[in-house]
Amino acid sequence: MNGLSTVLIVVGLFLVGGIISFAKQKMPTSLIVLLSIGAAMCLVAGVMRLEVWN
Repeated sequence: MNGLSTVLIVVGLFLVGGIISFAKQKMPTSLIVLLSIGAAMCLVAGVMRLEVWN
């Protein structure tokens, strides 16, 4: 696990926490969808950069 993959996974999990928080606060759905897309992209990029795939 290198540094960039760790950072991407941590940022993705942080955004997932934001999604949960915004959903509890009844924030606009478009904002939650935007956060969901960003979180998914960060998590997928972090997992794809892991060195276990070589």
